[in-house]
Amino acid sequence: MIASTTNILLTRATLVAATVAALAGCATTTKPGVVGVQRQQLMLVSADTVERMALVSYARQNQDAQQAGRLVTKGPELERLKRIAARLQGQVGTFRDDAAKWNWQLSLIDAPVQNATCAPGGKITFYTGLVRQLKLTDDEIAIVMGHEIAHALREHGRERVSQAYAQNALTSTALAAAPNSAAQIQAANTVAHYLYALPNSRQNESEADAMGLELAARAGYKPDAAVAVWRKMQAQDKGRQPAEFTSTHPSHSTRITDLTAMLPKVQPLYQPVAQAGTGTKKR
Repeated sequence: MIASTTNILLTRATLVAATVAALAGCATTTKPGVVGVQRQQLMLVSADTVERMALVSYARQNQDAQQAGRLVTKGPELERLKRIAARLQGQVGTFRDDAAKWNWQLSLIDAPVQNATCAPGGKITFYTGLVRQLKLTDDEIAIVMGHEIAHALREHGRERVSQAYAQNALTSTALAAAPNSAAQIQAANTVAHYLYALPNSRQNESEADAMGLELAARAGYKPDAAVAVWRKMQAQDKGRQPAEFTSTHPSHSTRITDLTAMLPKVQPLYQPVAQAGTGTKKR
């Protein structure tokens, strides 16, 4: 009976400790903007830890692409993406002040892959297949890139890593692995699984859609391009296996409906910028 009572007390103490830790780790990482994204997130793992792991994966990705002769280091396609990225990055202060000081980087990989990502800390990756096969306009690229940047601003990756940590799927020992060690590379690969491989929740996707749309509008890109780009993806995916970029996302019809409903909120943000002569080029 004493042992049983002791076990109950220990279990309660563990639950209390876990609850306290969870509450202590709850925070909102961004300002709401006009789209009103505001939600408490579980953040048990530090931003520095997640960014360090993401940087390892980003560097290995680029190294592998370079060795395969697929890393684009110059040319009009890369310059086009850099111009769009620069305009979007100029608006990140809308959601968080510190993001303007991130070490933003952009990589373009020449591969028939329809995908794009933005790792924690502002490490953007685009694949030529996404731009070429969908014949994306500047406005449409801005929508896709804004969506990926929003994931980084909102720290959805850190949130998912924290959830894995809370479930004991990741250990503090692995996350504290010394830089440039084999253990860190292994840990970074594990973290990458939570950053890229697993599908985002519908909530995370909705937040990234809303914030990305606002970023694009503030940067002078047409908000209705959001609907256009998803209609392109919808048309392409009919009767086919969805592209990698769309396979982990909500249905096209749901997304189109939601984005259409958001347009009135962000349209006023676009108009003054467009009238100032910084609208996007027609393509």
